[in-house]
Amino acid sequence: MALQEKLDRFKQQQEKCQSMLSNIAAKSASSRSTPKPAPAAASPFPSARPSAPVKFSNDTERLQHINSIRKAPVGAQMKRVIDILFQTRQAFTPEQINEACYVDVNGNKDVFEGLRKNPKVNYDGKRFSYKAKHDVKNKNELLVLIRKYIEGIAVIDLKDAYPNVMEDLQLLRLGGKALLTSKANCFPLLLRLKSAFGTPNAMENGGL
Repeated sequence: MALQEKLDRFKQQQEKCQSMLSNIAAKSASSRSTPKPAPAAASPFPSARPSAPVKFSNDTERLQHINSIRKAPVGAQMKRVIDILFQTRQAFTPEQINEACYVDVNGNKDVFEGLRKNPKVNYDGKRFSYKAKHDVKNKNELLVLIRKYIEGIAVIDLKDAYPNVMEDLQLLRLGGKALLTSKANCFPLLLRLKSAFGTPNAMENGGL
């Protein structure tokens, strides 16, 4: 009996060992058959860098400037427009004025009406332009105008005729075409011709 028991235990041990070997073999085969995950393919594109911090628009300062202009008093906006008209001597539509100096003429009724009625502004129904007291554009037209005023014409009324009018007045005076003098009201006057008044030096009281 003792021998038989030993044989039975030996068989059981053999069966356990065989079972363990079978399990190990099965696990080994399973690990070989399962494909390993392939390494991630290298991207042909460089890795994305962190985006730059968001900055305020480059137009922010300009928009603030435009806003401050449009919130300015009506008189200040009108002056801005008239200065542009005076400097350029061109006719501007409301849209062109907006582009040139940021004053929204169409969007501000008070500015529009103020410009339309201003004595220094001409409005033809479409465009605004500068309106000088005397419509002359060069030295020849200036001399023709002076000759029309036998008693003289006030220099102050000619200063805004065109950009370099004061230089042309000097040239006419120095060239002997016109005489600068004054009357009791102390307004300087340009007289028609020096030759029409005898000796020029006797009548000339100042210079431009």
